Amino acid sequence: MSRVEEALKAANETRALRIGNGILEEVAELFKEQFPGKKAVVIADETTYRIAGKRVEEELKQAKIETLPSFIFTDSDLYAEYSYIDRLVDSLKQHAAIPVAVGSGTINDLTKLSSHLTGRRYMCVATAASMDGYTAFGASITADGAKQTFSCPAPQAVLADTSIISKAPGPMTASGYADLFAKVTAGADWILADALGVEAIDEKAWSIVQDGLHDALSSPKKAAEGEEKAISQLIEGLMLGGFAMQWSKSSRPASGAEHQFSHLWNMEHHLNNGEHISHGFQVSIGMLAITAFYEQVLQTPFEQLDVEACCAAWPEPEVADKIALDMFVGTDFPNIGLQETKAKYVNREQLKVQLQQLKENWPKIKERLSEQLISYSEVKQRLQLVGAPTEPEEIGITRKRLREAFIRAQFIRRRFTVLDLAVRTGYMEAWLEGLFSKGKIWEITD
Repeated sequence: MSRVEEALKAANETRALRIGNGILEEVAELFKEQFPGKKAVVIADETTYRIAGKRVEEELKQAKIETLPSFIFTDSDLYAEYSYIDRLVDSLKQHAAIPVAVGSGTINDLTKLSSHLTGRRYMCVATAASMDGYTAFGASITADGAKQTFSCPAPQAVLADTSIISKAPGPMTASGYADLFAKVTAGADWILADALGVEAIDEKAWSIVQDGLHDALSSPKKAAEGEEKAISQLIEGLMLGGFAMQWSKSSRPASGAEHQFSHLWNMEHHLNNGEHISHGFQVSIGMLAITAFYEQVLQTPFEQLDVEACCAAWPEPEVADKIALDMFVGTDFPNIGLQETKAKYVNREQLKVQLQQLKENWPKIKERLSEQLISYSEVKQRLQLVGAPTEPEEIGITRKRLREAFIRAQFIRRRFTVLDLAVRTGYMEAWLEGLFSKGKIWEITD
């Protein structure tokens, strides 16, 4: 049984996934198999309709599937924002047809949530290996100024024609490669959370994402060139990440501190020369930052950690609340720090237990982290080969702002990551100095 077939057994929402070269002609067969007797409606933007949507529409009609006129977003600045959900929902309410999303991240997330809000499932035809959200539970949508994950089912069926995906713009492939690479640091964060008794590793979800991950990441140059095998491995790895999220009903298997950087910058409405930055490119910088941060962690002698001193320095709840509230004063999300840090706050007795586990088991924890992680230099080289950004300035982030992101990102999600380890052990400033002081990776000169 293939990894995809095994993962499909664990996925409780997606029932069919087809990946192959030249398989767009199978779209009608797959639709009939999953939605017998149903009408169809293609959802696309102008580009994805031209690339594959028109052909999908024709295939459906030729197979005698009643197909409504396609819903095509014509906005030049289309992104996953809630006003577009409202527009699509208004259209879907006029009929009962099954949406067939033809596109990548934005089209898929808009269709995913809109389908859920109108009481139906949907099918997706992938056009780029640009992110892992195709088969993920939940849709990432900007609403009220903040990027939020809305609960909604993954597509019932997905078709990925690698002959189309391999021709996607290079930055989209690079974005997907970076998003897949993020599973390495996300896995390290889960190892930490498990070791400190915060959140146990779900072995099934772990296996779906991590088994074969290094193979899927092994050919960045070939992926950039659109080589069919490398693209197939990449899109399969991204789909498997989504299946793991379906299984666990959480993004934990595929998302750690590196994603918190991306979420923070989205919430801060960060643009680069007036342009939105792809999720994968934000994650590329976030992952490099966290990889470098982990190299500081692995050099730290936690077997000598002064647990009592850490506990004595730990803030009381009311002090922690004030710090969290002060962190985002003047933003349009002033309470998120309070909300998220309260959810993961521990008292001094609980902190002592966690840090004692860290101290006593550090050699084993360090060994497992070392096996999981890839060196900063190797990560950077692979990202350069695939065409992803490797310096914060490439996405319009200054080094000073990158440094601040380590601190601010820890406040926006309740998920335990290496950033929480830094706060609980009191090493945040020391590790940041190891990255941003004179002669270091991101020396700040101003």
